[in-house]
Parts: sequence; structure tokens; C-alpha cells
Amino acid sequence: MPTSQASPAKVLLGLLAAGPSHGHALKQRYDTHFPETRPPAYAQVHATLQDLVRDGLAAQDAAAGGGPERAGYRITPRGRAQLQAWLHEIVRPAPFVADQILTKAVVAVLAGSADAAAAYLDAQHTAHVTRIEHLEAARSAPGATRATVLSADYALHHLAADLEWMNELAGRLDALVMELKTR
Repeated sequence: MPTSQASPAKVLLGLLAAGPSHGHALKQRYDTHFPETRPPAYAQVHATLQDLVRDGLAAQDAAAGGGPERAGYRITPRGRAQLQAWLHEIVRPAPFVADQILTKAVVAVLAGSADAAAAYLDAQHTAHVTRIEHLEAARSAPGATRATVLSADYALHHLAADLEWMNELAGRLDALVMELKTR
């Protein structure tokens, strides 16, 4: 099962599939349609577009252009084929979602104490709650787009599951400490 992620290149190909566009407009559409993702910088968008051209997945479109600083781009048939292949890939369900949190808790126990692990879990819990508050505000803001609401809902479900799991880990921390000390 492929593990392909939504790279900026794939997203830009998808945006170009809707029609030729300038890099600046593509960046704005990216930010609008994917508001809760890490936005690419303008320089990254332009560098990625050049990579897509180099790889034959996009071409500069003179009709959409307005000089070098306003170069237009369009998807090529090869780019459309690669986009369709990517769209049909199944995203691997992440079996180790909380791996980093558990790893840090175990290392905190091994390097210090249960108190260090508990302090880390408390800090991580606070960070999750802060992120949840931000997402709830974003999804209920006046004018929130459907993409914003759906993106926030997805993240909120995952954060809620993380919080539930962290609470279970905190409740089992003493047993974890005992097990680690006996190994």
C-alpha cells in the first residue's frame, strides 16, 4: 500500500488541472483550499513549478503569462496521468500515530523519572488543548469555508483521540515505570 503524502507538487498539479494559472494565483488557491495545512512559501511554489516543468509534468503557458515575473503554467498530459495515478493511491493508515509521544514518555522515564514523563505528558496535553481551541475558533469563524470546517473537523477528531490515549498513558504511567525498571 503506497504511503504517498500530499506534497505541494501534487497539490499544484491538481490546481493546474483546473486550468492554466500564474504561480501567485496558485499559491493563493492553495492557501484557500487547504487552510489547516502548512502553507508553502511563494518561493517554494515557484521552485516546485520549475521542477514540474523540468520533469515534463507542467509547461509554461504563454497565453496565461505576462512576462517572466507573471509566468503562467498548465498541466501536461504526462502531469495529468501522474496526478490521476496519485489520486488513486490509498493513503496508508498510520498504525503508530502516537509513536513520538510514547517514545518521548519512555525516554523521559529511562532518562529521569516518572515525574519527567508526567511533566512531558502534561505539556503535550496543554499543546493539544491549545490546538483544539484554535481549530474550533477557525471552524466557527464567520465566513469559514467548507474546506476549513472539514479540515478542522479531521484534525479535531485526531487530537481528541490523542488526548484520550494520553490520558490512558498517564493512568498507566506507574505500571510503565515498573516494567521499564525490570528490563
